[in-house]
Amino acid sequence: MPEFRIEGVSLSGKAVQGVISADTMKAAKERAQQMARDRKFKLSAVRARSGFLYRVKKEGEKKPIDGEQKAFSKEEVVDALSKMGYNVIYVRKKLFESVGKVPQTEVVSYVRVSADLIKQKLPFNEMMSLLINDIENKTLRECLRDINQELKQGKDSEKTFIKHEKELGKFAAHMLGLASKSGNMADIYESTAKFLERTAEFKKNLKSALIMPVVTLFILFIAVGYYVAYIFPTTAKLFAKFKIELPPMTKATLKLSDFITSNILWLTLAMVIPIVVFLRFITTEKGRYLFDKNIWKLPVMGNLLHKTSIEIFCRVFYSLYSGSGENIEVIRLAAEACGNKYMESQIKNVALPLMVEKGMGITEAFEACGVFTKTAISRFHSGAETGTVKNTALQLADYYEKETGYRMKNAIDMIQLAISMIIMVVLTALTLVSSETATLKPKPPSSGWLIPYAHSLMRLLF
Repeated sequence: MPEFRIEGVSLSGKAVQGVISADTMKAAKERAQQMARDRKFKLSAVRARSGFLYRVKKEGEKKPIDGEQKAFSKEEVVDALSKMGYNVIYVRKKLFESVGKVPQTEVVSYVRVSADLIKQKLPFNEMMSLLINDIENKTLRECLRDINQELKQGKDSEKTFIKHEKELGKFAAHMLGLASKSGNMADIYESTAKFLERTAEFKKNLKSALIMPVVTLFILFIAVGYYVAYIFPTTAKLFAKFKIELPPMTKATLKLSDFITSNILWLTLAMVIPIVVFLRFITTEKGRYLFDKNIWKLPVMGNLLHKTSIEIFCRVFYSLYSGSGENIEVIRLAAEACGNKYMESQIKNVALPLMVEKGMGITEAFEACGVFTKTAISRFHSGAETGTVKNTALQLADYYEKETGYRMKNAIDMIQLAISMIIMVVLTALTLVSSETATLKPKPPSSGWLIPYAHSLMRLLF
């Protein structure tokens, strides 16, 4: 998350300075103004932490050194370089601050390698330095460098990681931040790595199950539309020109072709506008909530997505659960990590208030929110009675991981079979129409037009 420095003057005339994080400059100014009102000081400036390009040279060296440094002002960079003994040639602000997106595979690789190195008892500072030097993605490398520097300065690890949740992902940032503060860093890194690997595998399978069939159907739709609208009418109208009666399928297809070509603009808008509106709607808070609420009702895939959300919740719950009163926060974090806004909302707004305000047990609260399966409720009930809620959560996560993995393979096979059947039906229909058209034969021309020429020829001869 971008950082901004607040500068101001207190009522006594002393300089006030602080650093905040915000998504945009507008949000940073609003937050700074609110802080100025609450703490009673006059706000003078809000400066964004930006990138600066510099060129310096040391005494006795021929070649200058070029580099890049983030700071709140040009003067900070100049002072820092001067104190290091460099002669500053120039320092200028970067015109374009391009923040590249970190691929999910890079984050998964970083967390997995970190978990393995921690298991090998490698000191955290050495591990971070090793990874910073080896990671190729520039954005992730700069992110880890900033995290390492702030941790060395003694800053709170949770806040440090959460500042970079855009690069690492919300779940990974929260988990890794908590790992540095907890006494079981190795377990939390291992659980986070397994979760990220599982999520990446699930998304890969989901794309295989849905995206490729959708693309195949889209291409088939375009090809059929082009055939019906442009290629078929050329042949069919040729027969109509000679007043040849068209068979039923050919006639119906020709009418469909005329309808498509005469209303192509409206048909395109009728297909595109709902898709654009839907995609725009699900990017909103309410749209995402309603989408996640109803996606569980989909045949085949809905049940898989539901159980996957429960699996993720249970895995995060297991990683952070300690059996103490602080587990309200653990349940909240697990709800945020589950990947379903409806499930997250039900747990936060139904289950947690019942636990906090009415003292209800975990099983009763989870059952009241209506987002857990009967199997999950039954297992949590058994775990609560025997005092093994943490292990029960892990068992549920492993059970649903195996079940959804197996069912996902079956779902992919079913979807691919359905797509193949649709393609077969469409191609069969096109073949039948084309074959029917191919059987048409023009009527032989009438011989009546030869009679006048025969009479003329006879007069000439006789």
